[in-house]
Parts: sequence; structure tokens; C-alpha cells
Amino acid sequence: MSTAGPSFDEFYAGTAARIVRHAYALTGDLDDARDIAQETFARAWQRWSSVSTCDSPEAWVRRVATNLAVNRWRRARIARLLAGRDTGTATHAPEISTDTVALVAGLRTLPQRQRTVLVLYYLADLPVQQIAAELGCPAGSVKAWLSRGRAALAAAVRADDANPTSEASHA
Repeated sequence: MSTAGPSFDEFYAGTAARIVRHAYALTGDLDDARDIAQETFARAWQRWSSVSTCDSPEAWVRRVATNLAVNRWRRARIARLLAGRDTGTATHAPEISTDTVALVAGLRTLPQRQRTVLVLYYLADLPVQQIAAELGCPAGSVKAWLSRGRAALAAAVRADDANPTSEASHA
């Protein structure tokens, strides 16, 4: 029996909730996030003998989840374009808190790279160097995307605060 790391079951129990949160922040849709996490862990389980020996199996899983989210964005965008109606609407996640809803709505307005680095930096609490390693890009690019992403997210949240829409205003 190897003492290289935790069993898959232990790994899953310790990381599943973080991966779902990560995917939710990337997609803005809880059902998609759960699907992405499920697919991610299925892939990790199939390759557990090699994944478990990585420096950071959780980084491997986060990267797979990020790639799956990006692939979903691309497929959805292409499908909307092919249908001739790129409306920009999406299924909204259930309201968890007004802050979470505002954050996810703001993240949805950002380009993919900015959204990804903000999620990895603030929600996964990864340092710039690790984000750069996971995304296969220079640390300077990550810093630039973080800076632009913060500014764009702040503007999106301010714009949302300036134009509040609530159930009460529609009643």
C-alpha cells in the first residue's frame, strides 16, 4: 500500500465543496458547477494513480474544472451564435445571498481570463505564481488580468448597484 497521498475518497471528501464553489464562480450556474465538478472528479478518479502523485492533486482538479467551464462557455456561445440569437441570458443560480448574486453577476460580465484569475486568486486563494503555473502563462499576465478584472468587476458591481431591480419593484 502506497503512502504517497490520500485515497481518492479522502481527497474527494476534502476538496469537492471547493471545486463546486470554484466552478460556480466561473459559470454562475449551480447546476453547471455541479456537473463540472462531477466530470472533473470522474476524470481524476480514472487517472488517480498519476493524479495522486502530482505536486498538487487539487491544482490538477481545479485546472480540469476550469477547462471544462471554458469549454462550456465556448459551446454555449457558439450555439447562441448559430441560433442567431446571442441574448446573453443564462439560467441563474438560486439566490444564496445578495452579495453572492452580485459577485456572480459581475463575474459573468468579465472576459474568460479575467474571470478565471479572479476566481483562482480570491476564491481559491492561490498566489499569482501558482495561478501562472496552472494557466501556463507569465506571472505578469496574471497580474495584468487581475488588475483589469478588479476594475471591470468593480464597475459592473457599481452599475448593478446603480440600477437595482427587485421583485418588489416589479410588483
